[in-house]
Amino acid sequence: MQRYVVITGGVMSGLGKGITTSSIAKILQSMGFSVTAIKIDPYVNVDAGTMSPFEHGEVFVLEDGGEVDQDLGNYERFLDVKLTREHNITTGKVYQRVIEKERKGDYLGKTVQVIPHITDEIKGIIKSVSLPHDFSVIEVGGTVGDIESMPFLEAVRQLALEEQVIFVHVTLVPVSDVVGEQKTKPTQHSVKELRQVGISPTIIVCRSRKPLEEKIRGKIALFCNVHEDRVISAYDMDDIYKVPLLLESECIGEKILSQVGMKKKAHLKKWEEIISRHMKKEVRVALCGKYVHLGDSYISIKEALKHASFLTGVKARMELLDVETLDREELSQYDGIIVPIGYGPRGAEGKIGAIRYSRENGVPFLGLCFGMQLAVVEYARTVLGLEKANSTEIDPKTPHPVIDLLPEQQHISHLGGTMRLGAYEAMIVKNTLAHRLYKKKSIFERHRHRWEVNPAYVKRLEEGGLLFSARSPNGVVMETLELPTHPFFLATQFHPEYTSRLENPSPPFVGFVQAMGKKKG
Repeated sequence: MQRYVVITGGVMSGLGKGITTSSIAKILQSMGFSVTAIKIDPYVNVDAGTMSPFEHGEVFVLEDGGEVDQDLGNYERFLDVKLTREHNITTGKVYQRVIEKERKGDYLGKTVQVIPHITDEIKGIIKSVSLPHDFSVIEVGGTVGDIESMPFLEAVRQLALEEQVIFVHVTLVPVSDVVGEQKTKPTQHSVKELRQVGISPTIIVCRSRKPLEEKIRGKIALFCNVHEDRVISAYDMDDIYKVPLLLESECIGEKILSQVGMKKKAHLKKWEEIISRHMKKEVRVALCGKYVHLGDSYISIKEALKHASFLTGVKARMELLDVETLDREELSQYDGIIVPIGYGPRGAEGKIGAIRYSRENGVPFLGLCFGMQLAVVEYARTVLGLEKANSTEIDPKTPHPVIDLLPEQQHISHLGGTMRLGAYEAMIVKNTLAHRLYKKKSIFERHRHRWEVNPAYVKRLEEGGLLFSARSPNGVVMETLELPTHPFFLATQFHPEYTSRLENPSPPFVGFVQAMGKKKG
């Protein structure tokens, strides 16, 4: 039988189910098990690809090009694994597959219903993804009681009749401002909702500001019908990477294993050593973006900086600056500048201004995707004198389209058809900054973009002092650029933040943080 740990959530969204899922998976992995993680998103979108960052936070890109929920980014960062698009199950994806089967006659004329056809499809995906692993940790998105989550909760209820399933329910224990005590009623009602769909939690993870009081732990156990030692105190931590240590201090891994008749100890010493490293200095990073009103829009960049900080001992504190209201003088307060992904003309000129400031003032710069494209635009305008140079995404009529769709892309009109998604190979030029950072001739990094550096301008740009230090194997696509005369000026067409891990930080981010530390003195 397969073994599953199913994480559900109650009371409200945003309690940290994703970090709880990642942490439990990490604990099981540290015990020597092969572990994978699955995210169920009840929204009707087939995937996260068309969602605005304001709507659902960052869209994370997987190795196979899957555009998925940001929680899968946390799964990869904690487990240091590569997941696939099949690890993200959405309502849209499930219904699309069932309807396609119905149209082909796969159901032999039967009336297609939520039970069993939709629930069977959900279970089929879960089992297929989980097959090679000892444990699969499944996060059911949304909140128990939401109508959108019902088919998924029914599917995992059925799964428990067929396989070994441990249910972990994440809930909230708030503090009343009036009396100043922790309240259990929200948890009681949440567990009641869960039971109404036929699921009784084995373990309850209680999110709270401060450690759970023992009398509160006992009350939750009594009213929610679980053993007292199965009520886990998951109080607020100042860093998400401390959560596995917190949960394991309450022996959650051993309690999960006891449900399947196994006994092992977690080994998180290396993890603890990494996050306990002393920071020798602190630097300030300006992230110049346009989705700054929701911090989760740039979560992978934030985490990649943190990974690099743990490795280098230089604490990089990222601050979000709105490029639509950016003042160049404001940038003088920062030790480094990042210009991240973006689409469309809004905010582009502000980003170009930030790039110019970093280039002219020797401030360490890291451009990511759109940031690389705008670095080319800025250089063409300011250094080469091509005054109206631009990307055809921003100005289709620019006389100098230094950024353009490649010829094979231009005839494709449907949304997503021109996107370059997932991992692609890049060949690195020797004796360059990129080569010193990666220490490899060939790398695979993840992409999410349409427009490219126009090959017709590459020679002119390089003759003007810009260096394209990595290219696609056929030499047509420019993958990285740098400025040899600058202390640290690097831009990548790909997204190195997607492959950064706590135990294996991204080379461009490590170099960037080191450069800021050096500049700080």
